[in-house]
Amino acid sequence: MEQRLIPNTNFQVSILCLGTMTFGNPVTETDAIHLTHAALERGINFIDTANIYEGYSRYIGSAGGVAEEILGKALVGKRNKVILATKVGMKVGQKADDQGLSRKHILREIDRSLNRLKTDYVDLYYLHKPDPDVTLEETIQTMVDLIQAGKIKEWAVSNYSADQIKEILDICDKNNFRRPVAVQPPYSLLKRDVEQDLLPFCEKQGIAVIPYQVLQGGLLTGKYKRNQETPIGSRLIEKPEWILAPSDELFNLLEKYEAEASHLGRSLMEHALKSLLENKIVVSLIVGVKNLPQLESLIAGVS
Repeated sequence: MEQRLIPNTNFQVSILCLGTMTFGNPVTETDAIHLTHAALERGINFIDTANIYEGYSRYIGSAGGVAEEILGKALVGKRNKVILATKVGMKVGQKADDQGLSRKHILREIDRSLNRLKTDYVDLYYLHKPDPDVTLEETIQTMVDLIQAGKIKEWAVSNYSADQIKEILDICDKNNFRRPVAVQPPYSLLKRDVEQDLLPFCEKQGIAVIPYQVLQGGLLTGKYKRNQETPIGSRLIEKPEWILAPSDELFNLLEKYEAEASHLGRSLMEHALKSLLENKIVVSLIVGVKNLPQLESLIAGVS
């Protein structure tokens, strides 16, 4: 599989990144381990998780950690084959300090993540979302300290705007701090607002873009059709709150992109993936799968 360099690092990562948000439920531990191994065997060397991930069982304030625990088991003896990313900042408990980007919370959560992942370090550690209650200086200093301690190799941000990243970069440059090397935004053919400001900004600054929701919960796989039954086992049936609601406007867009794909000799899914990868600052696409055929179809879609 093609690999791309995350700028300002030595990380050469596959253009598909295995997402783990559904590990635990509906993807069982056994299946998740098998899928992880299959992804590695097929050339995927980049895996994304978060301290909150526990599949469909997730609710605001639940403890999380399930996906990390499963990955820890899956990567025994294989850790050196993987660029591993996880995240901090979302609510992982019922107490007031069980969330956010304070130094105390980050230091606690990195140790918990490392323990679950059965590793001494993570390659890429994301701030999962902005925290308006903590100064950026405190958060950035903590990430820099984690790099110096060897617990993380690089740091990054998720769900941050171009303006928010600019503020971070200004602080880093003023204090000679290590800059974040990547941003993880939601981005797909159905959600393209980042093309207006975030992508051009990241290209100028040399910050990798590593999108999630690239197939928009399966809407861009081609399995949803106007006036047809919703496919059994689809996200719309299993977890409808995680997917855009069907509408005439949505189907108009899907049919538009299907026509574009057909003109280019592509399937809709292939078009959805390759269209994002045409921008070289988009380094890798985070994709989730429930079974081996889905994994293989995604790999074929970027080949």
